[in-house]
Amino acid sequence: MAGPTRARRPFGRRRVEIAPGDSRPHDEDEWRGVLVVLEAGEIELRCHAGGRRRFAAGSVLWFTGLNLRTVHNPGAEPAVLVAISRGRRATEVTGS
Repeated sequence: MAGPTRARRPFGRRRVEIAPGDSRPHDEDEWRGVLVVLEAGEIELRCHAGGRRRFAAGSVLWFTGLNLRTVHNPGAEPAVLVAISRGRRATEVTGS
């Protein structure tokens, strides 16, 4: 019987929830190389220059290189972001 080995999964997944009316400061490094799917609710991306853009559930986004200040939830329900990235490490058991 073989023991656990470290294998590379092709994708990692992280869930981020923003409560109604709350904002989350944007950290460019946190979102580098990440595809963001807005699973529920809505968000408003707020830029340092003052621009704003609103997105609804089902939107697929990229937060890198946009000069974002915050990600804000203007809605009445939680906004659920699913962040998908490449190459996370996972433990995989091989053998029987």
